[in-house]
Formats: sequence, structure tokens, C-alpha cells
Amino acid sequence: MTYPQTGSTLTLPSGQNVTSTSISTNIVIAVRSANGNYVPVGAIQSINITEDRSLRFIDEVGTDGHIDSTPNKSTNITFTCERVRYDRLRMAEAFSRPFMHADSQVYPFDVVILDKQKYNVGSHVSTVIKNVWIKQLSYQYQTSDWVITDHMNCEAEGIYSTVNGGPAAQGGQRNLKPFGMNNTNWIEVASDMGQNGRRGSLDASGLIDIGTSNYGAVNTTGIY
Repeated sequence: MTYPQTGSTLTLPSGQNVTSTSISTNIVIAVRSANGNYVPVGAIQSINITEDRSLRFIDEVGTDGHIDSTPNKSTNITFTCERVRYDRLRMAEAFSRPFMHADSQVYPFDVVILDKQKYNVGSHVSTVIKNVWIKQLSYQYQTSDWVITDHMNCEAEGIYSTVNGGPAAQGGQRNLKPFGMNNTNWIEVASDMGQNGRRGSLDASGLIDIGTSNYGAVNTTGIY
């Protein structure tokens, strides 16, 4: 059953009660180790991911209002993390790095966020924050609270999500079907998956034609 005005899920189709709200206990945060395996990072108190895209609105003399708009810079991906200093691991060590201090980092690492809300493992959403650089590490020793919490601010080159190696955006429990859904040749889907190392979608050919033809799909020759 769904709510009549919004379509929000109230019960399963069978009438059985259901919890549809995403909660943080379904999330596992891991980091890719030196041998290529993903190692969960324990004792994290919070992690905040921000994707920030700069936009330019185009005006013209003689017109009251914007006549067009477009992104004018690449998207910046940043995240902050708070972790209790636990298991004798400082922040960078907990993320499988062989150092404690930010100026020791010589190459970036990958962070993976696994959303396990669905029971079926094949439906788990895997989000990769690609090529992360530590921008700031901070911590405080104080008499009012003996528990030490490490803070980390980072910037990354890219971010993408997949489900079982395929597109992650699948319409949710409501099975929404927006244009391009599950079509890996559609540029928005390809970019969202990080397909072939993609970092964005605005380098696709035919952007001005999108909505009137098949332009905006990945070119079959591999040239976008």
C-alpha cells in the first residue's frame, strides 16, 4: 500500500508492515587496503559527504530573468569524519594508512560506503569515494571529557555508485522509471557508475540535442 497523494510506501503489496527509512546501522564504511581488499573502519561517530557543483546562470540585456544555466566548474567532493580513538589506531591508521600525520601522505586512497538496507547482497549499494587526500587532521585533549575523538577533513577526485557491478539508481522500492534507467549507454547512468573511469557527464557529445534524439548516450565507438 502507498499513500494516495505522494506514493510513499506504507506497507508491502501483501499488506505486511515495512520499515522503509534508511538508517545508519545499515551502513558500513571501509577503505581499500594495500592488497586491494576492503577493510571496515571501526569506531566512526559520523561521516559527512558533500558534493558541491558550481553553476552559472546566463542573462541577457532586455530580458527579466535567466535564459539559460549550466555548470561551469567540475564537482568538488569533500567529506569529514569523526572517530573515537579506538584499538590504538589514530585516524589515518584506521583508514589503513602507514602514517599519523597529514603531511606524510604521498598518494590518495579510496573509501567505500556500503549500504546494506536490502536483504539481498546483490542489491547492496556500493559508493566509492575515489582518490581521497587528507586535507586536515585535528584532535583535542581535555579534562572535561577524557575520550579522545579524531577529526578528518578530506577532498576527493570523484565519486560513483554501483549495485552488483551495474547501475545503482534503480528506482527504489517504488520502482520509479525515469528516462535512461538501467541503460548503461545513457550518459547520466554511465557517469554515476564511474564507467570506464568517467568523472562527469558534461563531456558527452550532443548535449544541446538531449530530449530530441538519442544524443547524450555513450557513443558506440567509445568516444563520448
